[in-house]
Amino acid sequence: MPRNFRYTVRLNAAERQGLIDLVTTGKRAASTMTRARILLRADVGPEGEAWDDDQIAEAFDTGLSTIHRVRQAFVEEGLEGALYRKKPTGRQYRKLDGDQEARLIAVACSKAPEGRARWTLRLLADKLVELQVVESISPECVRTTLKKTT
Repeated sequence: MPRNFRYTVRLNAAERQGLIDLVTTGKRAASTMTRARILLRADVGPEGEAWDDDQIAEAFDTGLSTIHRVRQAFVEEGLEGALYRKKPTGRQYRKLDGDQEARLIAVACSKAPEGRARWTLRLLADKLVELQVVESISPECVRTTLKKTT
């Protein structure tokens, strides 16, 4: 993997001391500790060690892509963005409510359409749209809904 020097890490004295404190004291997630160590070694500032990606990867037994992502996050999002994992962006809402699930199960338990031995997920999805239970639904949503029912 070619080295990408577009993302150069320059830590100021306060950031550097904060990372040193983070690495040497207290309990932290392993990923946070690794990211802090990567930043300390990648620092090209006056007190930095300016290691290249290959040296960092070998020293911390990390992939080059991880080092690249940490450098990029530091340049684009700052120290906090580089150290900590991102929180999930949003909650997954249910596609079907209780009444709609009941209709799906009723259709799935009914006799299969003419010329078919059994219901397929696609046929069930199309039938729910045809019956105007929902505006649209994917066969995968039908599968996960039926999977959680016994």
